[in-house]
Amino acid sequence: MIEAFIAKARELYGEGFIPLHRPVFEGNEKRYLCECIDSNFVSSVGQRVVDFEMSISEFTGSKYAVAVASGTAGLQVALRVAGVSVGDEVLTQDLTFVATANAICHLGAAPVFLDVDIDSMGLSPSALLKFLEEHAAIESGQAYNKTTGARISACVPMHTFGNPGRIVEVIKICSEWGIPVIEDAAESLGSYIGDTHTGNFGCLGVFSFNGNKVITTGGGGVIVTNDESLAASARHLTTTAKVAHPYEFSHDEIAYNFRMPNLNAALGCAQMERLEEQLAIKQKVAEIWYEFFQVQGIEFMRPIPGCTTNNWLNAIRLNDRNERDIFIQATNEAGVMTRPVWQLMSSLPMLARFHCEPNPNAQALASTIVNISSSVPDGWLKHVESNI
Repeated sequence: MIEAFIAKARELYGEGFIPLHRPVFEGNEKRYLCECIDSNFVSSVGQRVVDFEMSISEFTGSKYAVAVASGTAGLQVALRVAGVSVGDEVLTQDLTFVATANAICHLGAAPVFLDVDIDSMGLSPSALLKFLEEHAAIESGQAYNKTTGARISACVPMHTFGNPGRIVEVIKICSEWGIPVIEDAAESLGSYIGDTHTGNFGCLGVFSFNGNKVITTGGGGVIVTNDESLAASARHLTTTAKVAHPYEFSHDEIAYNFRMPNLNAALGCAQMERLEEQLAIKQKVAEIWYEFFQVQGIEFMRPIPGCTTNNWLNAIRLNDRNERDIFIQATNEAGVMTRPVWQLMSSLPMLARFHCEPNPNAQALASTIVNISSSVPDGWLKHVESNI
């Protein structure tokens, strides 16, 4: 099977090293970057930042978008404007990228790691409810941990590899316990639950535009929300909490310099122009892989019913850790990049002190999931002249 997989990857992507997911710059990227440089507005003040935020709002259906320096920065600010503070607890999933936990810890809060569902790879509503019923109590409309006494101030589910989780069920549970939900939608630009884009279910959502995402700004992220006051607070905090004034430097909160530079936004504007086309191609690539692995008798991870994925990183599930490791080693030695899922957060030394609920599903996925080649193949995207 390994040899057949390598041959199929070569058929799709050609010879040479095949990464998991590479960016595609075949549109107006060079043109917009040069225009940005010529304008002298290359940092966080510039029209391209405004344009990029508008394009994200229009695409996702969110009323407000605040472009930031990274997805991690976006999560940290989203948590803060949602009310998370030092000493609080934040519920999240054990199977996630470390940025989720880092953002919680940056605020002086403690992550509580819960199990995921096997099929969605996202936060399990049943695990969430079980934890709250066993460990939490409501006082004056707010949830508290009965053992630690800490306020449970937020919940952060993540849409793993772009596959939407059971966010509707998660929000229903959290609403009954007075817990705000912030969606870690970092990997899910172009993913939907029904007709609603991810990031629109919680009070805030955060996307990432790292170099390996569906679209990239080189580095960067965006906070989305349908709440005007939350958007205004996020924008203020990410801009050093500077009070508007023609020339005075007045600041009214301890804040951050987290705004996205205009150069990055210029790149993002060009990328957004090709997003729909890239998503359609990635859907075709995913279908090719699905059919291939069906023949091989290997599970290809698909979105749960009612959901549409952006197919950011395709994933298969092998039988056990040994089979997974043999597959990963052989394919990487052949120049076809594959990788396991992240180590569970509770297993990382700096996070091991935080509470982790029983997590059999997360353990099973961590031992068996493999990410495979998911890029747009060369020549599949229509060429656009950039006039440079």
